[in-house]
Amino acid sequence: MENNVWVLVVLAVAALFYVLYARLIKTRNKVQESMADVDVQLKKRYDLIPNMLNMAAKFMEHEKTLMTELADLRTRAMQNTFVGAPKEKMELENLLNQKLQDFKISLENYPDLKSNQTMMTAMQSMNEVEEHIAAARRFYNSNVNELKNQVEIFPSSLVASILSITYSDFPFFEATEAERKPINSQDYFK
Repeated sequence: MENNVWVLVVLAVAALFYVLYARLIKTRNKVQESMADVDVQLKKRYDLIPNMLNMAAKFMEHEKTLMTELADLRTRAMQNTFVGAPKEKMELENLLNQKLQDFKISLENYPDLKSNQTMMTAMQSMNEVEEHIAAARRFYNSNVNELKNQVEIFPSSLVASILSITYSDFPFFEATEAERKPINSQDYFK
């Protein structure tokens, strides 16, 4: 009788271990999938940038440095992947995003370009892509948070430590310091 109890206890522990293990693996895979979703949205952005720069080059002779920086950042960001270096990828994306904002602001100085139908369509497409990127990042952050909770909360934390599953490989997308600063509307009306 005592042997049966021990067998049941061992089976219960093994079943619990398996359930927790499966849940951790599924969550880690969801994080990786959501990371790939962010990459898909970023690829759309990368595809739009050259078209916008080519259109703008005809009008914005004085902004060549900004356009060159944008093109260089795009190339570097495309070469860098989340796998292996997610923090560096996020930093590059933040720089690229900042330069895109600078580009949009500099468009204000070129009313002919701003009113060009092709450029308006490209800018509208870029805004839609940026919204999709933001949504993909929120989904990614949500999945990272779920993995973080599972890795830190008992009893799944034991399984995670046994299997060396961590969330540290998956940093959160966070706002940059520039994005956290309050907007001064007077800067836009000078």
